[in-house]
Amino acid sequence: GRTLGIVGFGRIGQAVARRAHHGFGMRVLACARRPIAAEVLAETGAVAATDLESLLASADIVSLHLPLSADTRHLLDAEAIGRMQRHAVLINTARGEIVDEAALAAALHAGTLGGAGLDVFEHEPRIHPRLLAAPNTVLLPHLGSATEETRTAMGLRAVENLRAFFRGDAPPDRVA
Repeated sequence: GRTLGIVGFGRIGQAVARRAHHGFGMRVLACARRPIAAEVLAETGAVAATDLESLLASADIVSLHLPLSADTRHLLDAEAIGRMQRHAVLINTARGEIVDEAALAAALHAGTLGGAGLDVFEHEPRIHPRLLAAPNTVLLPHLGSATEETRTAMGLRAVENLRAFFRGDAPPDRVA
């Protein structure tokens, strides 16, 4: 019955949306840099948020799934975190620098944010000291993908990207 806001709606964001909506009956809001195709929204059970601000204000849980760039660095700063509901939980399994950790720690200590779950950190491997003592916070050592199956699949994808490159084809997982 909760609302999940997904920021970044690529392959991983869509997989999270499917599980949240179809598996847990959650209402899913999605926000992406480009318009999201209607068939993708229908298949994942998501609704496109009009903008990041409305997603942050509406979601009980905000989950980040976007790449780090000049535009996304500190995307969740004090102002953005301040738009979130007081009971909301922020989950970051994307890139640490997307979140201003000092602002996040301040919100958690002030009680203006319900909680946080972080698998990545702004200055890895260092963790902001106030996050270590923050209430309602779960911190993981960047191991969200640490299963034998996932690591094997990641290695095989890297090999396929190299094969495509040396064939003169575009690598399937090109980042830039």
